[in-house]
Amino acid sequence: MIHGFMRVATATPHCTVSDCGENTARILALIHEAHQAGAELVVFPELCVTGYTCQDLFTQDLLARVSLSAIRLIADKTRDIPVCSVIGFPFEWKNARYNCAAVIRGGKVRGIVPKSHIPNYGEFYEVRHFEKAPTTVQIIPPGVFGAEGVPFGTDLLFCDDKQSDISFSVEICEDLWVPCPPSSRHAAAGALVIANLSASNEIIGKADYRRMLVSSQSGRTACAYLYADAGTGESSTDLVFSGHNLIAENGSILSESSLFEEGLLVADIDIRKLVHERRRMNTFPSSSCETYTRVSLPLSGTAQQDKLQRTIDPHPFVPSADGEREKRCEEVFAIQTTALVKRLAHTGSTGAVIGLSGGLDSTLALLATVRAFDLSGKPRNAIQCITMPGFGTTGRTKGNALKLAELLGTSFEEIRIHKAVLQHFKDIGQDVQNTDITYENSQARERTQILMDKANMTNSLVIGTGDLSELALGWATYNGDHMSMYAVNTSIPKTLVRHLVAYCAHRSDLFLHNTTGQTKDDQKNRIKLQRVLESILDTPVSPELLPPTNGTISQKTEHIVGPYELHDFFLYHCLRWGSSPARIYFLACQAFKAGQEEQSFSKKEILQWMKVFYRRFFSQQFKRSCLPDGPKVGTVTLSPRGDWRMPSDASAAVWMKEVETLEDEVEGSTETVW
Repeated sequence: MIHGFMRVATATPHCTVSDCGENTARILALIHEAHQAGAELVVFPELCVTGYTCQDLFTQDLLARVSLSAIRLIADKTRDIPVCSVIGFPFEWKNARYNCAAVIRGGKVRGIVPKSHIPNYGEFYEVRHFEKAPTTVQIIPPGVFGAEGVPFGTDLLFCDDKQSDISFSVEICEDLWVPCPPSSRHAAAGALVIANLSASNEIIGKADYRRMLVSSQSGRTACAYLYADAGTGESSTDLVFSGHNLIAENGSILSESSLFEEGLLVADIDIRKLVHERRRMNTFPSSSCETYTRVSLPLSGTAQQDKLQRTIDPHPFVPSADGEREKRCEEVFAIQTTALVKRLAHTGSTGAVIGLSGGLDSTLALLATVRAFDLSGKPRNAIQCITMPGFGTTGRTKGNALKLAELLGTSFEEIRIHKAVLQHFKDIGQDVQNTDITYENSQARERTQILMDKANMTNSLVIGTGDLSELALGWATYNGDHMSMYAVNTSIPKTLVRHLVAYCAHRSDLFLHNTTGQTKDDQKNRIKLQRVLESILDTPVSPELLPPTNGTISQKTEHIVGPYELHDFFLYHCLRWGSSPARIYFLACQAFKAGQEEQSFSKKEILQWMKVFYRRFFSQQFKRSCLPDGPKVGTVTLSPRGDWRMPSDASAAVWMKEVETLEDEVEGSTETVW
């Protein structure tokens, strides 16, 4: 295990029905393969020692004895292999026969878990051969599986002997398909991983339903779910089995096998993320394990992984698939506009005022406002777009702002702030040649004053344009662009803002005036609007507060505070999952390593900007403590009234110290990232 990631596997061996010797050899081979892959836990299908489709052969005394011997043999042969194996077999105990899972580690059978729900409908008739699990945990005496007694029952919690948080429980096939799966109870008792040994036959449409069951149960219980399915070697007398293996984590499928294939499926599950999610949800049961027997065994820290068996998304706020990304943009845009419609109605505002700079954020705010006015039945010319050229404004951004307002049919006004700011400099004794923070912030506050007063004159709302990434870094002038009457972009990170504007460019038809049918003029305007938005997308992100160089933008935000790709990555993992700097650094090295992502960063670059992130995030909380209202659109937001409440004078020392420790390690190492 490394940085909270545990490598697990599901395995479907080729089955020879009722031949325990052949099946055992294949099971052992896959355990060795799992070990070579670095897995710490491997789950096999239901009744895989004998085959699920033995039918009345399960009543044969010889098969029962041979399958029991097979479990003992597997335990003995894997004595020196640091892998925990969960294997399905039939077990006769006292006056009944059970469909069971044997948990094996370090040469010992650590526990036997019987199936709770025995199906007897459709193609299933297990009641003919098996009893349902007893209600209490019993102890199988020494001599059956070895020199020690072995716990037998459903309420077994297999816990790592060094890290008690790392634990798993077992359910078998039908147990998942019932209204109240045992895994819900197991998760409430503390199981972070659920192993399901299954023999689910394949029929039309069943794979989709199976996938949905596994993913939804993993999400509902905030667990990792390992589903191992019987394969094509099972009897085809009446049924076909496909070996459909699934590994899910907290509602998402991490890895999935192809249908009608056998072998090993490996994935790295994020134990630390699951623990964090459960502790974050105060509705998740904190303790209900009184009836459970805890079985201690080595489960983590023994396997040697050379690299993660999962992809770390470099853009966690932005879906990678085109279809999903477009859907996300539609949803976010709908949330923005619906929220603004409500605020306009509640305040009785007849108009809106936006400081339109020709940059990404103000463009998105305007597009959302236009859509909200359309939905409210308000005229677009009641939206006042005001451009306020200052010392750093370039012709490109000013020109794009004018074109955008014209194409969208809003009002447009230019108010130059040079004289007002120069007068202010004179009043406070600021040297105009001194382009310091006062030089910059005076322009931002003058613009905000104009917007607020214009709104007062026309019964309008000032629409805020700042985004989530800027709030995280404090990249806003306090009581300048930091302030508005309603902030529609407040929980949208910069990486997503860009895609939202690109989505609007692609769907520029949504913003045409004529909604009854397209004309030639509509088509021309659609193309013009698309080109303006594309030009805005190609413009460097800048506050444009310092004088331009030869007419081009001289002040580029990402050269000052760092790449928003990295900062959004840091922000997501810091806030959503509570990850430490060391863990975020590890994840960032995976996500942005050379050759994997168009934009890659070196170890030193990641740490350089991580230090900036933590320093600014802690020092700028006072700006977030008094934010204007704005809609939450995703799982990460910084509203002091909602998801993030933090003292404005909290120290960053602990976090900065860990970053500095990482810097020291990088300076003294020549190794590359995995």
